Amino acid sequence: MATLIDFILHIDAHLVNIVNTFGNWTYIILFVIIFVETGAVILPFLPGDSLLFAAAALSANPTYKLDIGLFIGLFLIAAAVGDSLNYFLGSKASIILQRYPWFKKFIKEDQLHDAQSFFDKHGIIGIFLARFMPIIRTFAPFIAGGSGFTYRHFVKYNLSAVFTWVILFCGTGYFFGNISFVKDHFSMVVIGIILVSLVPAVYTFVKGKLNSAAQTK
Repeated sequence: MATLIDFILHIDAHLVNIVNTFGNWTYIILFVIIFVETGAVILPFLPGDSLLFAAAALSANPTYKLDIGLFIGLFLIAAAVGDSLNYFLGSKASIILQRYPWFKKFIKEDQLHDAQSFFDKHGIIGIFLARFMPIIRTFAPFIAGGSGFTYRHFVKYNLSAVFTWVILFCGTGYFFGNISFVKDHFSMVVIGIILVSLVPAVYTFVKGKLNSAAQTK
């Protein structure tokens, strides 16, 4: 866990090392990370927002010879296909858990509960909103798959969310990631991105607790 936290907080430095070590394979490595973040269900703590921001910032720096257009295309595919796999797993959850009971060890009940509560509150539009919320975006497609929503409805909101998410974070990273202040305080910027991303989830959680408390009075 400490290694993962260090990777997230110093993702700019780690990406530079990946680029210098693996060259063009960097595209595939980052594609896999974004795909697994949502597609695998069991790895919700992998970086998403900050990874897009940092990768776009590096691509704006001619030193690293990275293609922002290729990054955007790969991230769009990785996130969309990962969410679709996640939806499929959710639709087959009962079968999967019966056949592979060890799968339960990697899914925390409180995380599923938070995602379910968020999804219950916002309905199918929650698919769009969850894309911008770490951890919840990993479980939202899984919950949607098991909630009876058709794939046609799911994919409509999912694709619009993925497109907005990738363009937003790649765009801000590309145009602002190489500003001196941002480069000198990159870890603080990453923390800021994470905190801002968590605001909707915290708001929903606190509001739910307050509503529950009011109902019990």
